[in-house]
Amino acid sequence: MNSCFIISLSLSFFINIFSTEAAPDYLFHDCPNTALFTPNSTYQSNLDTLIASLSSAAASSTNGFFNATTGQNPPDQAYGLFLCRGDLDTPTCSRCVAAGKKGILERCPNQRVSTIWYDQCMLRYSNWSIFSATERSPNQVLYNIENVSDPNPFEQLLGETLNDVATRASAGGSGMKAAVAEVNVTSSQKLYALAQCTPDLTASDCVKCLQFGITNLPRGKQGGRVLTPSCNVRYQLYPFYNASALPPPPPPPPPPAQAAPPPALATRPKGLLEMTKVESLQYDLATIRDATDNFSCQNKLGKGGFGEVFKGTLSNGQQIAVKRLSKSSEQGIEEFKNEAILLPKLQHRNVVRLLGFCLEGEEKLLIYELMPNKSLDYFLSDLEKTRQLDWWTRFKIVCGIARGMLYLHEDSRLRIVHRDLKLGNILLDSEMNPKISDFGMARIFQADQKQAYTERIAGTLGYMSPEYAMHGEISVKSDVYSFGVLLLELINGKKNSSFDEVDEGEGLVVYAWKNWRHGTPLEVLDPTFRDTHLRDEALRCLQIGLLCAQEDPNRRPTMANIVRELSSHPFPLGLHPQQLAFFPSRTERPMEELESDQSSGRSMPFST
Repeated sequence: MNSCFIISLSLSFFINIFSTEAAPDYLFHDCPNTALFTPNSTYQSNLDTLIASLSSAAASSTNGFFNATTGQNPPDQAYGLFLCRGDLDTPTCSRCVAAGKKGILERCPNQRVSTIWYDQCMLRYSNWSIFSATERSPNQVLYNIENVSDPNPFEQLLGETLNDVATRASAGGSGMKAAVAEVNVTSSQKLYALAQCTPDLTASDCVKCLQFGITNLPRGKQGGRVLTPSCNVRYQLYPFYNASALPPPPPPPPPPAQAAPPPALATRPKGLLEMTKVESLQYDLATIRDATDNFSCQNKLGKGGFGEVFKGTLSNGQQIAVKRLSKSSEQGIEEFKNEAILLPKLQHRNVVRLLGFCLEGEEKLLIYELMPNKSLDYFLSDLEKTRQLDWWTRFKIVCGIARGMLYLHEDSRLRIVHRDLKLGNILLDSEMNPKISDFGMARIFQADQKQAYTERIAGTLGYMSPEYAMHGEISVKSDVYSFGVLLLELINGKKNSSFDEVDEGEGLVVYAWKNWRHGTPLEVLDPTFRDTHLRDEALRCLQIGLLCAQEDPNRRPTMANIVRELSSHPFPLGLHPQQLAFFPSRTERPMEELESDQSSGRSMPFST
């Protein structure tokens, strides 16, 4: 080989290693290939604008994070973000995002949903909102093939170090959620670790995401990392970040003062005492009385079988909704316990957030984030309010409910069957995003459990699946049936209960099924959708609703199927509804509004 060429090659190699202009190191990408866009479509135009805005924002970003939305109407809106490694300066971050802008379009052509990771940054986009939500899938595990020489003490040190950086990263503000650590393994060897989340996550969501990453890191290796869309965690036995660019860990806190003995507890109903151990969720009664003006009538939002609900404002300005258990409600105690224990374990943008509870004296209170637009039941209660829901708002609500139910059925750390999905239990935030609420009758299923049984039926007639209403059989397909009814209500514009006086009390499902079979499906649609360009999409949603309401639970789609079909544009449905459920109307079979649940024991109790 020519010596001049060797020198030139060596010089080039040297420059590439030490030059800050080196191209970012590509690691992994994911394009699920479940939703494609048509070239030159509205979505492509929105996506092009979005990616250009991300690249432009990276050139001036001070915290290595930016998110943006382009477009007006789903499913053609484009949502995107980038996250640069916390130790990088602005020029390096900008170069990585520029590479990601090019790389993601080359590797994922015509994709509505895509993510790409480099060593220095991550870039992703979707046709649904991806902001302020923990996404742990897709994920990728990378590791050093070399093993550590003494695995047991190393694993202990590694676990302590990673937990420390995860805790410190999650405590970061909206500017940056990143932390690093450098600890001695031996006198001549150090361990380096980094944890980082997208800054739009809450502290609790961030630490949960990082703990997922820590759990999935390889064991006994000299280095490893886990990449997810919302966070990443990495360790090595060599420095891989610029330590001076991130704040050092804080000094250890002084030893705690002697704690005062806890105040004596009032007598608690059976099953509630263990809730008082969750100190971070407890509110004192005086705080809630001040927030609600002592539960004044002016702040009363509504009343149900559980008790009354009040609007309140905390001293920091946060608005809350307070559910006050009726003192005469025995069954309400079980629902109260279910919600207070279950909801803190669920974190999803389409599931209502429980802020805490209060058990003081005779008061039993649940405190939630306030939903300013009330519930879907409120909007479908009369024609004027229903008209405020245009097609795209309704479609956004449907998709949000579907994603929330998919989370409950498959993606949360608990497998949940809601059992009371209906208009009144879908709350709406200030931007009309849906939040699934009221988990008082929800059931936790084991990972491999298919169904459970109950001897006493509870819930809302019209939304109950036939196998549950008739035989007490509970499964995720029970929720799918309820979702189908809810979907039919939204595209029809009328509540299911309004059909009790027509069609011999057979309800909206039978009304929709008969029109489908008779070739008059347009009769089912809200009149405002029948003669517009939205008609075809509304008819596809009608088809999905009828598929959900089939008599045989095995023929109903899963929530994953439903989310995929709703995300596709146009809908590539190849299935057609078969026999739908026909069972007695509500007037022929009274149901207890609440149940004392006597199950077969095949589902997990909430106290575990």
